Amino acid sequence: MKENHYESVIIVNAALEDTQIENTIKKIEDFITNNGGKIIDIDKWGRKRLAYPIKKSKSGYYVIYRFTAPADMIKKLERIYKLDETIYRFLTIKLTKKDLEHLNKKLQEKSAKEAEATEPASEPATEETVVTEEQSE
Repeated sequence: MKENHYESVIIVNAALEDTQIENTIKKIEDFITNNGGKIIDIDKWGRKRLAYPIKKSKSGYYVIYRFTAPADMIKKLERIYKLDETIYRFLTIKLTKKDLEHLNKKLQEKSAKEAEATEPASEPATEETVVTEEQSE
């Protein structure tokens, strides 16, 4: 069966403790991998203010899953989302070739920035001498 690339965004109840949120994230990750999917990337945006209240809550914890999976698994995944009371909202889309190219470009830029930030400075910092009026005379 042909596998497609997908991106799924969920908003989890931000009032939960961090361990409960991580358990929800892990549960979704396990479901995807156990049902024939392969996770490419999980992007945790963290707690963000919602545009409008959902279930009397003003904030949510955003998580983006990027994965490959058979098309029939998406219905099962969205059913899991609906049944989980900690998940406020979700959206799953199929990625096109253009989307994948853009995503790969962003991931390469991100990894290049991280590699640049972790490299030690090649030259030691030197102190610059400041010339004052007294020294120049």
